[in-house]
Amino acid sequence: MSIERRQAEKLRVMLGELVKSNGFYRAKLPKDAASKLISLKALRDLPFTIKRELVEDQIHHPPFGTNLTYPLERYIKIHQTSGTTGKPMYCLDTEESWQWWAGCWKTIFEAAGVHAGDRIYFAFSFGPFIGFWSSWEGARSVGALAVSGGGQSTAQRLKAIVDYGATVLISTPTYAVHLASEAKKAGIDLANGSAVRVTIHAGEPGASIPATKKLLEEAWGAKCYDHPGASEVGAYGFECEPQPGGVHVNEEEFIAEVIHPESGDPVKEGEKGELVMTNLGRIGNPVIRYRTGDLVEPGYEPCRCGRSLMLLKGGVLGRIDDMIIVRGVNIFPSAIESIVREFADIEEFRVEVFRREALPELKLILEPRAGYASPEGLREKVTTRVRESIGIRPQVELAPPGALPRFELKAKRFFKL
Repeated sequence: MSIERRQAEKLRVMLGELVKSNGFYRAKLPKDAASKLISLKALRDLPFTIKRELVEDQIHHPPFGTNLTYPLERYIKIHQTSGTTGKPMYCLDTEESWQWWAGCWKTIFEAAGVHAGDRIYFAFSFGPFIGFWSSWEGARSVGALAVSGGGQSTAQRLKAIVDYGATVLISTPTYAVHLASEAKKAGIDLANGSAVRVTIHAGEPGASIPATKKLLEEAWGAKCYDHPGASEVGAYGFECEPQPGGVHVNEEEFIAEVIHPESGDPVKEGEKGELVMTNLGRIGNPVIRYRTGDLVEPGYEPCRCGRSLMLLKGGVLGRIDDMIIVRGVNIFPSAIESIVREFADIEEFRVEVFRREALPELKLILEPRAGYASPEGLREKVTTRVRESIGIRPQVELAPPGALPRFELKAKRFFKL
């Protein structure tokens, strides 16, 4: 049976459940949605779901909203979205959907070559966000030794990684860069002095940015893998060992569409668009045709790993609403990060977009590493590189060492003033 047929069968089962007992989707879907879903083409007849709907549903029906398919006593886990803006959204899981989360993470780990002999270090505080907990559960599904970094300082985490002989690191890409920077200051050579051979990064698109991936791999002496996911959707993406320049969508458990944001029509080969996701194993708290707001470019060629799954070329390229136009040039934060990460002497950075005489301008604030001998020269190098790469000359300012914030969770470096 093809993936498409398996997806359609899973979706029919889920739709049958939702129209019976899920208040949110019973109001959105036709009563005969399951019987009409003869093939996946019929999915396009169903309405999109947007985050604002789900958030407002929880506001109007506190605390958990009506997107619950079962009685509340069926649910065993509650988490909240980890976005940097807006009201957090609560996400609930049943025992069945929690096992589904673990299975999705098992796919991520196995694709990166992680197995029962590994020791996985989780460099997170273990707050209310689902990514930490689901990956922790996934470690158990592959039989690996899981080590929590919750409640530890950066120095304590570095010591634990070395002392425990951790072979796999799980963190945001930003925090992995920060760990490597602090290790260097402390005289710790992670590339040769730790056992880490694989790093897996979530929460931000950085690990698919070539310059950031290169920086991480050189600093850790390990192979770097990207993983995109979302609290309300699930752990849907993974990078395979051949790393063909993007991340696979786990189409056994998710249906992915890529649409033009304005029209909602499917994009054509070679076009970029907004990622729309339907999860298939979270019947208790599902999303159908959920508009993620993420910009992606889909590819469909078979991969060297043997999989014939949709490939998101370059991973998640950015947020649709993060794009800015400066002097006629379309700019995404990931493009700026790609340039900045080429310079190993930049410890941290901030991007500001402001208006001068009603026209948008771009400012970069760079924090060179402590003791760097030529910060003014670095300013000129970055200015030149940005102009060569994206065609505009930004304002570049220098910040003193330690002036810019560090991030354990999602980094907030891009500001529209």
